[in-house]
Amino acid sequence: MHLEKSKLNLVIDLILLLLLSVIAGIGLLIKYVLVPGIQRNTIYGTHIDLEFWGMNRHEWGDLHLYLGFLFLTLLLIHILLHWKMAANLYRHLLPNKTIRLALTILLAVATLLALSFPLFVKPTEIQKEVLHQKGKGQNSSTGRKRNADKKISSAPVDKTTVSFSQP
Repeated sequence: MHLEKSKLNLVIDLILLLLLSVIAGIGLLIKYVLVPGIQRNTIYGTHIDLEFWGMNRHEWGDLHLYLGFLFLTLLLIHILLHWKMAANLYRHLLPNKTIRLALTILLAVATLLALSFPLFVKPTEIQKEVLHQKGKGQNSSTGRKRNADKKISSAPVDKTTVSFSQP
């Protein structure tokens, strides 16, 4: 039984390492290669979409999210496999039961808040305008006006797609 648990733990740890590397790589790809709108327009000109291996930055973002969920699931399994060891170490490092309980509650609340806050927030809508025009209520340094009441729409535009390939 102990050998089976050790093998399972090793496999999970290796998958976690691989997933973390892939998640970080996709994050860097999204940040530095498949750059967002205004950066893309500055570098490549307007009406250009960027893709890598046939996927745009939003599709890579979806994959990044799903791999993150898989990572968290495997991390939870990893913690469960090491629960006795972690609990014993925790008791040894924090012998005062009151402090240990307070820290446990604090960590549990912080974890739940960090994982759930995206479910309870709303974005700020910002209407984009031409940068050289300055109007009332407009931020002159960015050329954008905050607008919480209007829905922002854009007319369809012909776009060119730039695909990156492996070197």
